Amino acid sequence: MDLYVTAVSLVVLYILKRLLLEKGPSEPLPPGPKPLPIVGNIRDLPSGDRPDWLHWLKHKDIYAGPISTVTVFGQRIIILNEIQLAMELLEKRSAVHSDRPEMPFARLCGWADTLAMLGYSKRFNAYRRNIHREIGSKVSVARFTSTQEVEVRRFLLRVLDNPQDLLDHTRKLAGAVILKITYGYSIEPFDRDPLVDLVDEAVEGFSLAARPGTWLVDFAPILRYIPAWFPGAGFQRTAKAFRKLTQAHCEVPFAFVKQQMSQPNYEPSYVSHLLGEKPIPPGSAEEIAIKWSAAALYGGGADTTVSAISSFFLTMALFPEAQRTAQEEIDRVIGPHRLPGYADREKLPYVEALVKEALRWHPVGPMGIPHRSINHDVCNGYFIPKGSIILANIWAFCHDPTEYANPMAFQPERFLGKTPERDPHHISFGFGRRVCPGRIIADANIYLTIVQALAAFTTGKVMKDGKEADINPEFLPGVISHPAPFEVDIKVRSKQYEELIRAVETEHPWENKHTQILRDILVEAA
Repeated sequence: MDLYVTAVSLVVLYILKRLLLEKGPSEPLPPGPKPLPIVGNIRDLPSGDRPDWLHWLKHKDIYAGPISTVTVFGQRIIILNEIQLAMELLEKRSAVHSDRPEMPFARLCGWADTLAMLGYSKRFNAYRRNIHREIGSKVSVARFTSTQEVEVRRFLLRVLDNPQDLLDHTRKLAGAVILKITYGYSIEPFDRDPLVDLVDEAVEGFSLAARPGTWLVDFAPILRYIPAWFPGAGFQRTAKAFRKLTQAHCEVPFAFVKQQMSQPNYEPSYVSHLLGEKPIPPGSAEEIAIKWSAAALYGGGADTTVSAISSFFLTMALFPEAQRTAQEEIDRVIGPHRLPGYADREKLPYVEALVKEALRWHPVGPMGIPHRSINHDVCNGYFIPKGSIILANIWAFCHDPTEYANPMAFQPERFLGKTPERDPHHISFGFGRRVCPGRIIADANIYLTIVQALAAFTTGKVMKDGKEADINPEFLPGVISHPAPFEVDIKVRSKQYEELIRAVETEHPWENKHTQILRDILVEAA
């Protein structure tokens, strides 16, 4: 009982300290629900019965404006429901609003060193420098185009043979590309791959750990000192389970690269190139920057790809007219004798518009990752206190009728003509200094997969009892949001396309897989 009273007292003192130190301009806070004593607006957080982005979008109507606030255990949370405000604060004033919240639960899970969690610091800049130098421009990424095109063709082969396993194939595609580029790792061609499984599980854990408004300890950080056996400290046990996985997803592939570099011939990669420039002392800041910037590429480049490609197949079943129009363009410009490649991108404007519409219709990160203000600020006549968490409702931006006509419809045509609507690439991958580092690779991967899938396959609704089964599109919560499980019917468009797909096995024989080496490293790390 004494421990319980002590814990509660510490939480109350922590909240009072936060609120008493919050002094700034005379402007009011943005409007929001009236807080309860001590706990604030804890009842106004997303409850799980609807997606976060729809929960926060309600504020725009309730409080008659695009900016609102809630306070939970003394922590101010500013919600932005309009793109102009996000551009003002997160782009133009990025020097003030590019920090990250502490997010104690994600830190308890072992994510303190990942790029997405770092405050704006020297370490953050070191990570970004590494990534920008290696894959930070279209020119630097262009050298990986052949790798991406081969892996997309292998994806088509897997879909051709087993279309019912679409999600598994999509994850394997994303993993194959990013793991080859980042670590020089060749995956298991058809069976499950241990490294793909490891990093997928870890990234899924991060998506849950960093989801805004989910973990009480994020609003009352002092709770992180409560032992796991204490009543209400179940989050400590959850974090412990995540922590081992988080560490392994960073250390194991890094150990794989070092093992490969000890051999006469090894596959060049992001990590091997950085390690080969000069001696890197174990445990040094340089080594940590290489390890964790590499790990960030998977979350930034692979999971976004999985979300976007899954959504693409879903939308093609829901909106067959857009699919037909894109296929007509491919047939007219490319013809049936080859699959379109990345070099054809400028020749296929409707396909390009369809890719943009897929990213807009359901953005891969509907709420992004929270930002934090490092100084007091004023916006639209409202006070934004230092230390405020800022949530940018990217889904709301992408469905704002003042930006996109008929926003719930899937209409690639909106991005064509002399006055196209706003390109969602400038929204979907984050803002300012926090823009997704793997966005260029992810964009290339998404485009190649969509254009070749459109050329080779027709996606439709599944037939049940002689009629098309309805699809009710639902999307799962998380930093990266994926469609809930769905069924679609995928058919190859012609015998000629089937032959083009199957030719990948002779034109690009499977590389020697690295799965056994990886399993040995996993055993040593256990």
